[in-house]
Amino acid sequence: MKRRSFFKLVGSSAAAAALFPAVARASLPPNQKWRSYQLTYQVTLPASGKVAKLWLPLPDASDTVYQFTQGNNWSGKATASAFYMLPGTQSQVFFALWQKGEERTVRVSSIVKTADRTVDLHSYRAPAKISIPQNIQRYLQSTKHIPLDDVVKKMARSVTSPANAHTPLQQARAIYDWVINNVAYDINGRGQGSGDLRSLLSRKENLSGKCGDIHALFVGLARASGIPARIQYGIRIGDSALNKNLGKSGDISTSQHCQAEFYLSGLGWVPVNPSDVARVMAAESLSHNHDSISQLREKLFGSWEMNWVAFNERENVDLGTTKVSAAISKLPFFGYPYAEIDGRLQDSLEPESFSYKITSAVLVGTGAKL
Repeated sequence: MKRRSFFKLVGSSAAAAALFPAVARASLPPNQKWRSYQLTYQVTLPASGKVAKLWLPLPDASDTVYQFTQGNNWSGKATASAFYMLPGTQSQVFFALWQKGEERTVRVSSIVKTADRTVDLHSYRAPAKISIPQNIQRYLQSTKHIPLDDVVKKMARSVTSPANAHTPLQQARAIYDWVINNVAYDINGRGQGSGDLRSLLSRKENLSGKCGDIHALFVGLARASGIPARIQYGIRIGDSALNKNLGKSGDISTSQHCQAEFYLSGLGWVPVNPSDVARVMAAESLSHNHDSISQLREKLFGSWEMNWVAFNERENVDLGTTKVSAAISKLPFFGYPYAEIDGRLQDSLEPESFSYKITSAVLVGTGAKL
């Protein structure tokens, strides 16, 4: 374990450690309001084995116009514990380690504020010369789970060409609409899906998946068209004003969700959420041209409803503290509690057997002290 990776290490007698107060307040568009939430993990790992390790994804600490954090704390006992950032990011993580015979229970809380995010695409005019900043160019690259092979490139052309889409904005919209019209949301699938584009495309005429799969397809087709794109992983924390199927507060142990973005030169990152359009279609047995779906489709091209918080946007995640396990050196994405006992993985998608509970509460005013 590299001590320099940690902001603070805490011994087994520690009761709490509050870290990461927000250093800046993001400015809001006119008439926007912040909503405050407390996000809490309650985790109890099995007493078996000699060494137990736990990693928890926490709200991203990059203050933006739609999300910022006001701090984290934890309580419990552990041989070692830490709040730290995924290497090279502002993505926060809590880590704890226990030896044999120790009580393996922790409570970790975060205060986060969100505001609905909308980008004005109607007044956007692309610059005469399209320029992609160097730090954005990596979002054009092929990755292990979103490969830009000939199959993906051919599919991207088959989507944008019939739509007569020539500009990046037109192409992104064509891809967004095609994904909604052609990919079914798998209500019975586990978690957020695998996020593996090859696996999704192997189903050919029966394209279906969860948010991780649907957004991997959007991102892959966008990148193959020369448009930077990425997925943000996080969790729903509040009731949705758009549709009852798109979020709730209270017990959110299985409310993990990801969103997508694409980049426009001269404007920046544009939020989109084709997965939630597909989710409502599946949950309410509606066609893609139903009036309510058409309205939701328009709403979610260029906006996110922020009853959701972002954790991180990394693929093939190296948790950065120690080797994750003998079986897995990197995670496809990091949106769930992750634990191992003597190198054996615990099932992150089964909160009751893991066991963990995640809850959210709406806070009144500016927030609450941790």
